Amino acid sequence: MNDAFDTDNLRMSIALNAARQAWDEGETPVGAVIFHQDKLIAKAWNQREGLNDPTAHAEILAITQAAAALESWRLNECELYVTLEPCPMCAGAIMQARIGRLVYGADDPKAGACGSILDITGCTALNHKVEITTGVMQEECSQILKDFFRMRREENRNLKNLN
Repeated sequence: MNDAFDTDNLRMSIALNAARQAWDEGETPVGAVIFHQDKLIAKAWNQREGLNDPTAHAEILAITQAAAALESWRLNECELYVTLEPCPMCAGAIMQARIGRLVYGADDPKAGACGSILDITGCTALNHKVEITTGVMQEECSQILKDFFRMRREENRNLKNLN
């Protein structure tokens, strides 16, 4: 194995741990971490339900933490690892923050904005270019979401059966 593959998998494992934290809090299990010069400077997970905030996606929260840690909104030397392909809002934030590299695990065929449905990060009209690596630990990142939503559907069926 090469070092980049090992590093990407290790960092995505940390993002997956954040996704598990989201699950434990009843949130959609998406996790994100940001590294700057090989140092972890941000770790976040979805918190929309707990914060009652539609913008509280893992990526947005991690970008906010990273900007605070570096005391700069320009995160061009940072690498963002996220378990699910970013949505349009998060892809826009990635571009606005000038993230240098984005690594994500599972494609999002319903709301992905980094190539699946839209390609905000690949838009040539924008002045920032982000390096993107996809499919890192894809099976694990996809499986946690499948398991979570399967559990939610079962809970909903059980509730309907009680009524």
